[in-house]
Amino acid sequence: MNRILTLLGAMMLTLAAVAAPLTLASPDGHLTLTMGVDKGRPYYTLSRDGKTVIDKSHMGFALTAGDMSQGMKVVRTARDSHDDTWTTVWGEDETIRNHYNELAVTLQGGSRRAQMVVTFRLFDDGLGFRYEIPQQRALPDITVTDELTEFTLPQDVPAWSISTNHTVYYEGIYKRELLSRKDTVCTPLTIEAAPDLFLAIHQAALTDYADLNLTPRSGKAGAVTMLAALTPWQDGTKVKAGSRLLSPWRTVIVGRNAGDLITSRLMLNLNEPCTWDDTSWIEPGRYIGIWWSIHKKKHTWEQGPNHGATTQNMKRYIDFAARHGFSGVLAEGWNYGWGQGEDIDFLTPYPDYDLEEVTRYARQRGVRVIAHCETSGRSLLLEEQMEQAFALYERLGINAIKTGYVAVKLSGLELSHSQYGVRHYRKVLECAARHHIMVDNHEPVMPTGLQRTLPNLMTQEGVRGQEYNAWSQDGGNPPSHTATLPFTRGLAGPMDFTPAIFYYGDEVVPGTRPQSTLAKQLAEFVVLYSPLQMAADAIENYENHPALSFIESCPTTWRKTVVPNGEVGRYITIAREARDGSGNWFIGSLTDETARTLSIDLSFLEPGKRYRAMIYEDGPGADYRDNPMSLAIRQAEVTSADTLTLRLARSGGAAIRLIPVP
Repeated sequence: MNRILTLLGAMMLTLAAVAAPLTLASPDGHLTLTMGVDKGRPYYTLSRDGKTVIDKSHMGFALTAGDMSQGMKVVRTARDSHDDTWTTVWGEDETIRNHYNELAVTLQGGSRRAQMVVTFRLFDDGLGFRYEIPQQRALPDITVTDELTEFTLPQDVPAWSISTNHTVYYEGIYKRELLSRKDTVCTPLTIEAAPDLFLAIHQAALTDYADLNLTPRSGKAGAVTMLAALTPWQDGTKVKAGSRLLSPWRTVIVGRNAGDLITSRLMLNLNEPCTWDDTSWIEPGRYIGIWWSIHKKKHTWEQGPNHGATTQNMKRYIDFAARHGFSGVLAEGWNYGWGQGEDIDFLTPYPDYDLEEVTRYARQRGVRVIAHCETSGRSLLLEEQMEQAFALYERLGINAIKTGYVAVKLSGLELSHSQYGVRHYRKVLECAARHHIMVDNHEPVMPTGLQRTLPNLMTQEGVRGQEYNAWSQDGGNPPSHTATLPFTRGLAGPMDFTPAIFYYGDEVVPGTRPQSTLAKQLAEFVVLYSPLQMAADAIENYENHPALSFIESCPTTWRKTVVPNGEVGRYITIAREARDGSGNWFIGSLTDETARTLSIDLSFLEPGKRYRAMIYEDGPGADYRDNPMSLAIRQAEVTSADTLTLRLARSGGAAIRLIPVP
């Protein structure tokens, strides 16, 4: 009898322990996660040094088969810790530490009394959590009608976002507003919760699920809850998972300043490692292309008297690339499908573009051709042709493509940000990888770090880019735009913004041109990260220009990245060390419409070394409206003990190359 009583007592203690809120600390102890069940509803909170970061936020799903957010109880827990360092194939940092503590909680309940596992990983710089609904008899088919994840902020605070209602392809201007005043917004959502508390809500490892959006709801005592709003299939359902569901990670980066958000690698750490035996064919680089002249209406995508992608024109660009150290040339409008009534064909070039000759000539000159594969949203057509097309490209030495999906729906069926779109993009990446082809994806689903798993996903658009400075009716991108992007869209991953316009004339729309100085255009080449980085202007505007020397020397993959200063939407400085072992550093600094004097602490340089700094900066009288082309180039010698002073004009900037002195 005593033994039975002892066992019953132990069981009651175990149940009491499980029923009590569970806690998890970050490795450095500053962040604390609490997870519990309140009246059958699972929830979590997040705090930093005892102060609430994310207030009580509920979790779960609404399924066609029933509810999995009510009547839940904890039935099992498991804990783990992990600490290692991995090497990137390419990126903003060569090595990344992956250090977290983990709590996995198995819940049971809902209308079907089914089980669901929520796994939390707490890093020093934030939180990731994901759901798993394992295969089980209670749920033979899992279809999500709503994900019920919440992110509750204890008070209404300002944030930067773009609305899902007011933008196409994520090509909007990020605006600073109180959370409560926002529509449904895309992630990343960047939040200024306090002067020393910046947050970014996003996701990681989106592989077979719907894209995450957030809808604000005002609560008690000034709190604001951001509710998950998944992009649906056309039948209204959100996720069709089959017999097992594994969600992307929901992420919250926590920083003491805005720059901490940029240097966080939490999202990459939550993606699966690459398992390929050989990644030597993946080659980051800078390139040029027949692109800006088309947007400036000097050339056309379709065949005709002003066709841009001709054999002759491509050879001109290839010759320029070979002379100036560019690794590739983009050919837009080379294939059938651009003219009225033409069928899209990813294998057949226009008559004035000799595909075999162009690629032969490029190989001879040590340059790669980048092929544009615009689908006009016809995703099924690309899936039908891509195996044969990519095999052709591989044979010809075309090792990179730029895909595009300019259409509201893919193949007239589904939204590109839905689970359907996510699956399509993955198919294209996997097929490209089989043929050793890198991908620059335009009109994408918002990036979530998949480049760790599939490193041929080099860069993506999903941003209001340079082309708006050619033809938009609102005068182009505002001066604050590129001072905002690194803290917002840039947190999701590399972006194909296409910087470095050197000539502002020949306006297509009067008053529409880059709203920046030339020095700021150079700074964007460093600040806006992309491992395939396009110098976007027409080659005749680069020829014999002294500023081109900075671009010629600038790498696109890095050993280390630091953010010496920055305020969202106002100014930013990013410094990056080249990965080639040279010890060279590159700095980009830019500002909004306010002229500024910035002090750059150079303590990130190697102590005891002297560096020769080549500084490209705003020249005398530089101003983005009245005198944008004024550029000064000077040299200085500096060490890690120095502070560099930069005077930036209105919407101005500076680009700096630092070379160790022998």
